[in-house]
Amino acid sequence: MVRIEDFGRLDGEPVREITLRAPSGATASILTFGAVLRDLRVPMRDGAPRPVVLGFDDLASYRDNPGCIGASIGRCANRIGGARFRLDGRDVALLPNEGGRNTLHGGPIGFGRRLWRIEEASETMVDLALTSPDGEEGWPGRVEARCRYALEGEATLTVDYSATCDAPTPVNLTNHAYFNLGGGSSLAHRLRLHADLYTPVDEALVPTGAILPVAGTPFDFRTMRPIERDYDIAFVLAGAPGERVPAAEALSPDGRLRLDVATGEPVVQLYTAGFLGESARASSGLPHGGHAGFCLETHGFVDAPNHRHFPSVVLRPGERRRQTTVFAFTALG
Repeated sequence: MVRIEDFGRLDGEPVREITLRAPSGATASILTFGAVLRDLRVPMRDGAPRPVVLGFDDLASYRDNPGCIGASIGRCANRIGGARFRLDGRDVALLPNEGGRNTLHGGPIGFGRRLWRIEEASETMVDLALTSPDGEEGWPGRVEARCRYALEGEATLTVDYSATCDAPTPVNLTNHAYFNLGGGSSLAHRLRLHADLYTPVDEALVPTGAILPVAGTPFDFRTMRPIERDYDIAFVLAGAPGERVPAAEALSPDGRLRLDVATGEPVVQLYTAGFLGESARASSGLPHGGHAGFCLETHGFVDAPNHRHFPSVVLRPGERRRQTTVFAFTALG
């Protein structure tokens, strides 16, 4: 039977924590606040569960949470340059929340600080829903969003987002989990990305519009290697649009745990948490701070509404946007 407990209150409304459990002993804890992945533990060969994501033990920390730890991100992941774009011949202005210049991860609140509704829950799955009204933080149209977490197999977490709308609007959702597969720095993990191309950024970390080969650059992760340095940039994945393909493989510093990521999204944003602040309220025994974890955020092209040659992320009435990513963990020793 699924376990649902109180995690605090938001404006008088209860925040729930749903704990999923697989027969293998893997567990995942999800909050209705921000559809946050608060905790994820996978069984090792010695039988001991290993925590693999950063999280907090209290709601106040999630309400602050400048690093968006574990949150579901919307309406648009990453940055919208200049906090504005043009849609169907009209200018749309958003609320800036990064240096007074850009809109980051949907805005000052975004989907990651909203209270989602439980639509369905079982021991291995939870389906959450959110209504984003027309004009919220400047975004046009009403959006009905869903987030489904499913814990499957030995230790596989599938995260499925979907959305519909009543007026044209950009929708580009993602999960902002910070992974740490075995202690130590994010930079000590080994990583492979199935990407021949990347999208360079300007000084404000907004894409320039170029799409360049990774060959001969520090962005070449086509063979597994240590991360070693800071990254906050999007890589273009191989494969047809919408086709679920391998995106990344990561290996813990001790070599005992592997993460395989597959998605139907066209890019993966690698963020190595260089700007992440320390927290005294970190959960799972995983400390927070610079390079405490790494993010593999799968989504559409960053700042797509401002680059016509990028694949569009505009959702229109009568359409449903669906974004699915699979995180599969394998204990190696």
